[in-house]
Amino acid sequence: MVGVPTAPTIPLSKLAPEAALRRLELAIVRRLEGFLQGDHLGLLPGPGSDTNDARPYQAGEDDVRKIDWAVTARTMEPHVRDTMADRELEVWAMLDVTPSMNWGTEGVTKRDLGIAAIATIGFLSQKQGDRFGGMIMRPAEMRRLPARSGRSALYGLLRRMLTEPIVADHETGHLSLAAGVEELARTQRRRGLRVVVSDFLTPGDHELDPNVQPEWERAMRRLSVRNQVLAIEVVDRRELEFPDVGDMLIRDPETDFERYVNTADPAARQRMDAAAAAQRERIRIALRRAGVGHIQLRTDRDWVQDIARFVLAYRRVASMLHAPPQGVTK
Repeated sequence: MVGVPTAPTIPLSKLAPEAALRRLELAIVRRLEGFLQGDHLGLLPGPGSDTNDARPYQAGEDDVRKIDWAVTARTMEPHVRDTMADRELEVWAMLDVTPSMNWGTEGVTKRDLGIAAIATIGFLSQKQGDRFGGMIMRPAEMRRLPARSGRSALYGLLRRMLTEPIVADHETGHLSLAAGVEELARTQRRRGLRVVVSDFLTPGDHELDPNVQPEWERAMRRLSVRNQVLAIEVVDRRELEFPDVGDMLIRDPETDFERYVNTADPAARQRMDAAAAAQRERIRIALRRAGVGHIQLRTDRDWVQDIARFVLAYRRVASMLHAPPQGVTK
């Protein structure tokens, strides 16, 4: 039996080594609609470095330094080329702290691994003027941590998440992962980067068929219509590979399910491992259908290396992965 943790398993100083992340940058491919000057492509024309469409020159209104001489020579009429405004990035990370996230057999819980992932994404995505905010999803309430800019504000947000009281087993509430994602989409209307950290396990959902949509898939797809979304799935090794320890009590911390399983039986272990693999494959396929970036982190691996590998590969596929639906502005 593994008890409910009573304190964070990762200190704040070890959440994300900044030196290891200094040369990496998270690709932002969706256009933003902020109000402040920043380093990311905006939706509307304005002062910036990215060129937009050409239009006829308006005497007395346009700056002659913006004349596009190539277009002017082809049309025999003066044309200017506008630029797209550079805007600030607003990142919101939603952390699932329901009882299933308290599990961990490698010295760190899934909950704290999720906070470490948020820290790493925060350090990778922040530039001048960018803001980072958080939402903590408990079974009965959603706690909002205001978005602020700067490293000090990010450390303050991480400290708040680490010191959030541990949710006890079987604590009830009205919030599910689908409802939490819906609230994130409803309350944070400005376009930006959204990070959802969870194990993506729904109490009572025993379906393994990837063609059957999880209840949270529709909410994730809706969130990705206006935002660039990253889904960080946190798992523990013993959720995927059951150990040979004889009779073991398997207990669901969110429901009343309990059952003794003889893990010394190779056939029983094989069936459980196959069911766990099918469950994770269903989650992977659902996130891919929703059009979000997917990172799987394990408590027995170095999360910084896993995220670094993802970021390097993400640069090549981000534009295709986060392509907005037809008729929606990028």
